[in-house]
Amino acid sequence: MTRTGHRPWRDEERIVVTKTDPKVAWKLARKAATELKKDRDGRMKRTFDLLLVCVATFVLILPMVVAALLVRLASTGPVLYWSERVGRHNRIFLMPKFRSMRIDTPAVATHLLAHPQDYITPIGSFLRKTSLDELPQLWSILVGDMSFVGPRPALFNQQDLIALRTEYGVHELTPGLTGWAQINGRDELSIPEKVALDVEYLQRHSLWFDCRIIWKTVMQVMKRDGVSH
Repeated sequence: MTRTGHRPWRDEERIVVTKTDPKVAWKLARKAATELKKDRDGRMKRTFDLLLVCVATFVLILPMVVAALLVRLASTGPVLYWSERVGRHNRIFLMPKFRSMRIDTPAVATHLLAHPQDYITPIGSFLRKTSLDELPQLWSILVGDMSFVGPRPALFNQQDLIALRTEYGVHELTPGLTGWAQINGRDELSIPEKVALDVEYLQRHSLWFDCRIIWKTVMQVMKRDGVSH
């Protein structure tokens, strides 16, 4: 007997559970493992950034105060210059630097200025060569807009650089205070060369690789290598 409106199950009406194709199952498993690794590596990188930013702020607080005073005394304008930069997934954020150029400087990359030396403040060249102008970006690392290591964030109007990074998936990375391209040419690199190094970092990045880049950055800052202005 069956209830009204219901029919007894017949063999052909039973739900049949099919076996998953082994190749499909393997691809799904690999994808899941890759996502788990990316998530784990991301948490480790963020923890590393937070620990290092606390140590760096404690060690560098005095040089930052001195740099701020020098900027204030050397030229008219604010101590910090906030520029619109392109972050992870091409999100725009405001990045601070100690101001090393006059307040009437056009908002373009320094190498695109016809005579960049005409816009640099009396203390600006020193700040750039010692990379002291970059220290306020510890704030950007603290709030998560940047990391210690990653591709340097592009200006909002560097469309050629943004497009090429997006094409090769570099926009998936959090921009950095320093990076693989920074220690392999910095201002001397063309955009294709810079993106090629960004892609290499995308493929190789790890906590150990980041530590290596940070160490080489410190060595280059001490030698004042790679800064053209």
